[in-house]
Amino acid sequence: MATAAPSPPPPRPLVSSHATVRAAVSNAVGASARRGRLAAGDHPPQVAALQRGDWVKLICGASFEDAADVRNLSLVYTLAGVDCIDCAADASVVGAVNEGIDVAASIVSAVQRPWVMVSVNDDCRDLHFRKADCSKPCEKVCPADAISLERVMIEGKHSQSDPSCGKLEGGVITERCYGCGRCLSVCPYDRIRAMSYVRDPTMTAELLKRNDVDAIEIHTTGKGTDMFNTLWSSLGESINNVKLIAVSLPDVGDSTVNFMNAIYTTMQSHLQGYNLWQLDGRPMSGDIGRGATRETVSFAVHLSSVSNRPPGFYQLAGGTNPYTVDCLKKAGLFQSTTFPATSGVTDCQQALIGGIAYGGYARKIVGRVLRKVTAQFGHARIEDHPDYLLEALKEALSLVGPVKGYPTLPSL
Repeated sequence: MATAAPSPPPPRPLVSSHATVRAAVSNAVGASARRGRLAAGDHPPQVAALQRGDWVKLICGASFEDAADVRNLSLVYTLAGVDCIDCAADASVVGAVNEGIDVAASIVSAVQRPWVMVSVNDDCRDLHFRKADCSKPCEKVCPADAISLERVMIEGKHSQSDPSCGKLEGGVITERCYGCGRCLSVCPYDRIRAMSYVRDPTMTAELLKRNDVDAIEIHTTGKGTDMFNTLWSSLGESINNVKLIAVSLPDVGDSTVNFMNAIYTTMQSHLQGYNLWQLDGRPMSGDIGRGATRETVSFAVHLSSVSNRPPGFYQLAGGTNPYTVDCLKKAGLFQSTTFPATSGVTDCQQALIGGIAYGGYARKIVGRVLRKVTAQFGHARIEDHPDYLLEALKEALSLVGPVKGYPTLPSL
């Protein structure tokens, strides 16, 4: 039975000047959202989106625990119309996601409330569940701004007036590090360590009892089912509280489908809601460039061609970015119910690929705006600065819009 989430403090009054934000949401999201609700039938709108192939998920990061950023990201992408927000299985992070969603709904009352998903892992070897550890790492390579270095004065000399006299101090900001590993290979002294971990299933089970958590995603490495089975057993009856169970896995070659079917067999006896397979092509690489998306699209092409793949919805992740939709279209899999290589009629009633999850790239484009806010005002609520909120929303709509079929954005 779901338990009530802790009551957040009452929000401060919003600034009055959100008219342009409301107009932008109405123009871009409004018509599409109304069509989606009409087409949903007996299904939740999120499931209807998966059936059509226009589901969009924001990945805040399985290890990203900066509550202030998570809150603002959730606010912006809720306004942009995402169907789900995926976050770390941590109570404070879940609270930050829900606060962002609530503020978005207070600005645009008709906005669809996205499902809140928590991410866990069955194996400490999963790259999404690690943190960098170093007292003096290379700051510029970090895409999450998770490394802080400052030049401090030595022997009474001020380092800003004479940088040569200062020394660097700082290190990894643990709550911002999401484990991409890019700093590991560039350290000239090989001093950066990766600290891997597994989320506590007991704490996760308690989170799943909350009424503001809708879904769980289990990351697995594809290297055997024993650890998955152990985690599944540990979660117990709490798994019945969620609407959607997702399994995120990499392409492990010829054994992938057999592995997935074995996982599905484990889940089947307690599967009361919907299930989803997240095809993790090239983990945590969407912000790198165009080529990063090829692996997840290739993964999708392979599984779509296999007749004995397990039931459930399928969604792309790992290397997703603005080029993913075009790559899916070229492969003939964008919102398609038929695999391109087959001729004839299909009896499939849902899109082969239900949608796309955006992580690193989604955080990057909105993060540029959030950094401006932080630089000017410190850790601030983005809704208190409507011009910046509108700028961030424009960035989010540019990513969500092509999947959702929003009209071309006017100049905001």
